[in-house]
Amino acid sequence: MTAQQLIAFLNALTLGDLDSLLGKLDQARAALSALGHDDVAGTVGDARGALLSGDVKTYRRKVETAIARLGHLKGS
Repeated sequence: MTAQQLIAFLNALTLGDLDSLLGKLDQARAALSALGHDDVAGTVGDARGALLSGDVKTYRRKVETAIARLGHLKGS
């Protein structure tokens, strides 16, 4: 996936069952790692951990942080 595709993918993570969201976060994290964006992959991992613990506010903030970082990378 490209950075732009990942932004769209992460923006689409709004509704779904927990297993589906966790799988999509894992997929995004793997794609980010493959692109060499380990820092953003870590942020997505943090979002996954927040979701697992039921902290929806932190989950959403971490996803938004990952999207913002990808936006900056895309522009570089």
